[in-house]
Amino acid sequence: MTLPPAAYPSAYIPVDHYSAVHLAAQAARSVAQRCGLQGALPDQAAVIASELGSNLAKHAVDGALYVQELPLGRGVEIIAADRGPGMPELQRCLADGYTTTETLGAGMGGVNRIATSFTVRTREPGGTVSCARLTSPEDAGTARRAVGAVCVPAEREEVSGDACAATETEQGLTAIVVDGLGHGPEASEAAQIALRTFARASDQPLPGLLTTVHRALRRSRGAAVGLLRLHAGRAQYCGIGNVRCMTLTQRDIQHRLTGQPGVAGLEIPRPLVRDIPWEPHFTALLHTDGIDHRWAYSPDPFLVRLPAPLLATALVHGHRRSRDDATVLAANLHQRLS
Repeated sequence: MTLPPAAYPSAYIPVDHYSAVHLAAQAARSVAQRCGLQGALPDQAAVIASELGSNLAKHAVDGALYVQELPLGRGVEIIAADRGPGMPELQRCLADGYTTTETLGAGMGGVNRIATSFTVRTREPGGTVSCARLTSPEDAGTARRAVGAVCVPAEREEVSGDACAATETEQGLTAIVVDGLGHGPEASEAAQIALRTFARASDQPLPGLLTTVHRALRRSRGAAVGLLRLHAGRAQYCGIGNVRCMTLTQRDIQHRLTGQPGVAGLEIPRPLVRDIPWEPHFTALLHTDGIDHRWAYSPDPFLVRLPAPLLATALVHGHRRSRDDATVLAANLHQRLS
């Protein structure tokens, strides 16, 4: 059985030693092959991961790579995050051929040249987040969509009980975030059932879609489920359990919602849709309780200004509860990545 891309958790690779660079390159090549990239593209994905990993190993504190399939379209995404010291000469670092030591792709400028899309944000001393996406030429437009998602399992778990997916429908961009009850294989099974159901029924109105997912989960452990639909000028949320939904501007958080009480697959009330006031510059965000919700009490200005894919990664990297599965999905319909 073929799983949707988001059923595979992100490959999380802490870069605390140069040996991690080789692991990152292997992971990037494997993900690129899994999502169907052909020819030299898997090797190019490995070069990108090697360059970003080498940069973390040489310069960063608490650096890690997140390697995964794109949430929309066909391609691989390699994201680097760290806690400092930041890059004081970002534009110089992005120049092709600039590198402090000789590497295969000639530093971050090489990544900028090879990648379909490459987006970087940095500050001193708070650190850097960068996202490189690689697709075939016909999918290049999708690589610039500002939709991002990261899903990592709890420490010492090989599978994640969380999962997420996004798709384009006639009704708009529709996304799901699932948190299977507990963690481990049974929670993962519930999450994957929800994703497969979502893939078949994502064009339904949100209450019907949530009910369909609930029925599909009846023989599983059950899950919290959050559904988001973004239209032009309108956003809707429908959820069960503790999947949080927020909208952000580049200054602050505008709206905060959680799901109705219940567990999808066990018992739920009649699903309610909540309309969210929406402006073109808003970013919508869903996350599971594997992310410490206190980040939103006084959000870091650097964080809320990040493009959606970098925002998702920065939240996981900086606010994850390591003993739980953690997932963040972020989307902005009007942003375009470089």
